[in-house]
Amino acid sequence: MELTSKQRAHLRALAHHLKPVVQIGKEGVTDAAVRSAQEAFNTRELVKVKVQEAAPAPARQAGEELASRVEQAMLVAAIGRTAILYRPDPKKPEIQLPT
Repeated sequence: MELTSKQRAHLRALAHHLKPVVQIGKEGVTDAAVRSAQEAFNTRELVKVKVQEAAPAPARQAGEELASRVEQAMLVAAIGRTAILYRPDPKKPEIQLPT
């Protein structure tokens, strides 16, 4: 599923007040970071990822890699050193995306 620009804008607005719950450090996207993201997606549909300065990749690249390693996750946006990931809940999606 691809997100439209309208849907991305909606998700960015919803994620604005969220605090980062996943950290990407100097090791890059590790198995531990992937597990952390998967656990975060168990309780929410939007996850903010903080990419530290020492990380080997910029936020967009790290976010894309993390999204590719988490089932059904997709990168919404990368702003500065922060990436926003979205994965709809498979049973009861709470976020209603605009069409």
